[in-house]
Amino acid sequence: MAPGATKRDKVILAYSGGLDTSVMVPWIGEKYNLDVVAFSVDLGQGEDIEGIRQKALRTGAVDAVAIDARNLFVDCFVWPALMAGAVYEGKYPLATALGRPLIAKLMVDAARQHGAKAVAHGCTGKGNDQVRFDVTFQTLAPDLKVIAPVREWKMSRDDSLAYAAKHNIPVEATKKSPYSVDLNLWGRSCEAGVLEDPWDEPPPDAFAWTTDPAKAPNEPAYIVIDFEQGKPTGLDGQKMDGAPLIDRLNKLGGEHGVGRIDHVENRLVGIKSRELYEAPAGVILHDAHRELESLCLSKQAARFKTLVSQEYADIIYNGLWFSAFHQDLFAFVASSQRFVSGQVRVKLFKGQGTVVGRKSEHSLYSKKLATYESGDQFDHDAARGFIRLWGLSQQTQAQLQLLKDGKGFDLPGLLTHKEEGER
Repeated sequence: MAPGATKRDKVILAYSGGLDTSVMVPWIGEKYNLDVVAFSVDLGQGEDIEGIRQKALRTGAVDAVAIDARNLFVDCFVWPALMAGAVYEGKYPLATALGRPLIAKLMVDAARQHGAKAVAHGCTGKGNDQVRFDVTFQTLAPDLKVIAPVREWKMSRDDSLAYAAKHNIPVEATKKSPYSVDLNLWGRSCEAGVLEDPWDEPPPDAFAWTTDPAKAPNEPAYIVIDFEQGKPTGLDGQKMDGAPLIDRLNKLGGEHGVGRIDHVENRLVGIKSRELYEAPAGVILHDAHRELESLCLSKQAARFKTLVSQEYADIIYNGLWFSAFHQDLFAFVASSQRFVSGQVRVKLFKGQGTVVGRKSEHSLYSKKLATYESGDQFDHDAARGFIRLWGLSQQTQAQLQLLKDGKGFDLPGLLTHKEEGER
């Protein structure tokens, strides 16, 4: 520090090493008179996290932190979401949405360690990520100021490049992608460009993880996934930790074109957005887990869990991970998974991951009760009495009301047609 200079407060900046976050380092210093601590997290996006940390220091950050959080991400965020069956609007496995609250939580921890007064991120003003970051910050550390430069500065890409040149910020001379892409080990998202017209078929260059199903191998691949209490624990008889298991499934599924998702989704901020996702491991594991549950959950538990799954997905998508309601729902999820252990066999072929076998020592399926062959132990004689009692209320109402009023039984919509014919 120069003689006579005043010590400045610090801000923790979520730093990716791209143009926008690199420009933010001096911009925040100028506008807010804060020293920037760059913060980068490896969630399996395949980037050189140490190289990004070094770039932040060259860009002007007073300090730079890089954390490998892949195992934390899988164990504490991905697996709970999988156990819950959380898929937003039935299609999106929530890869980016799961990563944001973890990054925000780690940023709050870093703010405490560095004595920072603020946190900053590079989210736009029309996306969901700003909500996930801001709400997490407000929940875990309401005393921290939240800075979101992209919502404030209104700089175009050319403006950002000019600002970078003025401040001697190293920017790689790469061709700008026509898409906006985000990824971690659980999935890849792609939007903007020609994808903004939901009528247009996604072009080949929008995909990076998956083979065109039409060009996928002509022979299927079979895999067996092991689960213990709802969590994947192995592949093809080999015990595996979460991150390498997901990496392996992404590679296998991607080779066979599995995991492409084209989704017009409802954003939290009130607009519809066309999103392209690639999530081979996510699609395979969600389908496999759901099929294993079909063996191990009772009818009532399975039916109720569909409601929980939707609420759980909304909580994640809407940035409410650190809520009491989430804790309450997960208590049910964890309890429901006590007996969801076993193996699931999946066939990978031409863009489809089809479950072709499932077994569990906790299975509620009994072949002796289900079979129509010899060895059938189902009590057929009990069926007559069961049916009699099951239909008793309907029979009673028919005799005492519907048949007595002379109208009888109309098919749905038939009464309307009758009334129209009389007019």
